Amino acid sequence: MDVLLDFLSNIAWWGWVLIVLAIVAIRDIFFQKSHTISHNYPIVGHLRYWLESIGPEMRQYFVANNREELPFNRIERGWIYASAKKENNYEGFGTDRDIYAHQHIFINNAMMPYKVTENHPNKIDKTFLPCAKIMGEFNKRKRPFRPASVINVSAMSFGSLSAKAIESLNKGIKIVGAYHNTGEGGLSPYHSNGGDVVFHFGTGYFGVRTEDGGFSMEKMIQLVKDNPFIRAIEIKLSQGAKPGKGGVLPGAKITKEIANIRGVEVGKDVLSPPNHKAFSNVPEMVDFIENIAEATGLPVGIKAAIGKLDQWQELANMMLKTGKGPDFITVDGGEGGTGAAPPSFADHMSLPWVYGFSDLYRLFKNKGLSERIVFIGSGKLGFPAKAAMAFAMGADCINVAREAMMSIGCIQAQVCHTNRCPSGVATQSKWLQNGIDPTLKSERLAQYFKTFRKEFIEITHAAGHEHPCQFKMDDIEINVGDYNLSKELSRTYRYEKTTVPFNGMQTLKDCIYLGGSY
Repeated sequence: MDVLLDFLSNIAWWGWVLIVLAIVAIRDIFFQKSHTISHNYPIVGHLRYWLESIGPEMRQYFVANNREELPFNRIERGWIYASAKKENNYEGFGTDRDIYAHQHIFINNAMMPYKVTENHPNKIDKTFLPCAKIMGEFNKRKRPFRPASVINVSAMSFGSLSAKAIESLNKGIKIVGAYHNTGEGGLSPYHSNGGDVVFHFGTGYFGVRTEDGGFSMEKMIQLVKDNPFIRAIEIKLSQGAKPGKGGVLPGAKITKEIANIRGVEVGKDVLSPPNHKAFSNVPEMVDFIENIAEATGLPVGIKAAIGKLDQWQELANMMLKTGKGPDFITVDGGEGGTGAAPPSFADHMSLPWVYGFSDLYRLFKNKGLSERIVFIGSGKLGFPAKAAMAFAMGADCINVAREAMMSIGCIQAQVCHTNRCPSGVATQSKWLQNGIDPTLKSERLAQYFKTFRKEFIEITHAAGHEHPCQFKMDDIEINVGDYNLSKELSRTYRYEKTTVPFNGMQTLKDCIYLGGSY
């Protein structure tokens, strides 16, 4: 034994390197059967897999140009980062965007911009921009709600995002007077830092769930009673990332904290089915909406990605006949979002936001129903020009998810589904979360929202309007191809937006239902 130890102690460092490489080579050739490359090219073959694993980062930093990447290019990410940090977010020497490209947006400016008077709310606060409509007003809900911000945080669950990320977002929306959608993971302590909250649930009914996985009205009533900062309730029918598909929350990811919040068992897989247990058709869904609204007093809406329109037609007809139905509709884009999904779903299921929203809005508008619904857009709309297009098409608010994540540090690593998010935003790893300082990150979320609203107001004024709700479809043109060059939105999507009643920004500021801290 002493001889062996003496021999080993005399081996040089490079000798140990050779021994390790020899062991790897033996393992590659004789034992592992999974990878042909490493079998045929022992040791060297591992380099191929390593380069493949860091390929996205290499392309992001060294290969792709400023406007090339998806889902968000470098210019878009840079604008969010700079806005969140209150840095210079301007660009010089003209745009480097191809303004003749398909779907490029043009906003038609007025000869003379809208003039802000001395006592105007935007003279006092350049970022004041509430929603022009009130959720629940038409259906006479007991507790109507006017969102104090036209840009808000979209549905992202605690569990998908880390505790510190959720805390940062919630503290940020409190600062800026926006609302925070909980996502379907239930209301967590991290959503409870004083900002307005929209409670969102899907087919898993997390947070308002019975033992057999159904919906509990008693838990819903108690939840709203215990948390008066919940201002509205959203029922998820589908999401852009994977419409028509349920999900499985693996038992290994269910901690005691998550189990308590979601109302599930620790360590046991939880299935979210594609369909709701509480209703199975449109009339039952309308009754479900009305029952929740009556029991809680809150506005109740639905969220969906758009595909076939036959059941939406049925909903519109029923709303006309009964005077009942959702107070708001959130339209999610088929571009996908923070939810992990199979590529076949993320790439092909449901329509992109502009197509889905225009189809749905046109349907409700033709039925004379667009005035009673608050329309919320969700799908890469967190940039002032895209928001202007959305409002011209009929949106009343927008929800942002990935843009909000980037404002608190997300670097678009695109590993949200692996629990290895390097920025600590989309992971449950305590170590990775430690890089997030909620006090700092909440300020950055708030600053991004303030910058967005300020620039959106300036664009609105440049187009000759006081509030974005006044955008008409002919205010925006979009490139549709070489033959037609560009067309107004009204000719592109074949409808005219319904005029939103608006009596000046001051009336919005004076509204008793205004959310936030105003």
